[in-house]
Amino acid sequence: MSDTNLLKKDTATDPGSEAQGVIPLLAEELTVTKKKVDTGRVKVSTITREHEQLVDELLAHEKVEVERIAVGKPITEPPPVREEGDTIVVPVVEEMLVVERRLVLKEEVRIRRVRGTERHQERVMLRKQEAVITRLPTEAQPPEASSVSQSKSQDQTQEKK
Repeated sequence: MSDTNLLKKDTATDPGSEAQGVIPLLAEELTVTKKKVDTGRVKVSTITREHEQLVDELLAHEKVEVERIAVGKPITEPPPVREEGDTIVVPVVEEMLVVERRLVLKEEVRIRRVRGTERHQERVMLRKQEAVITRLPTEAQPPEASSVSQSKSQDQTQEKK
């Protein structure tokens, strides 16, 4: 039915009305769907690289100095180990046979900690890993690759004959 027929039909159904045009409206609807498409693949691998680097640090060290001091004085009982500042004093006693037995402080061993720092440099090997990404082709072979495989198969059949 044409547009002029629609106009005539509308005025025919309603004779008292003025001529009005009826224009049919159309609407389109859209449905969207998604599908996964392989566009390629990637391969990820790591590479370990080594490089030399200079390490420059302060190292703490500690050594012990031992000093023996002869005392030789009579005592009645063994003295305890004691500390004098940063020095540990360890009394060494012995019994001496005299007409009578006496306890004599023979010597003291003085142990003192000496702390210090020194600069130390050393070359060391460090390792570092990097990721390498390689793009792989999709499963569908390109047309050139398929023609190459066909020519190879033809060559192989000719070699068999």
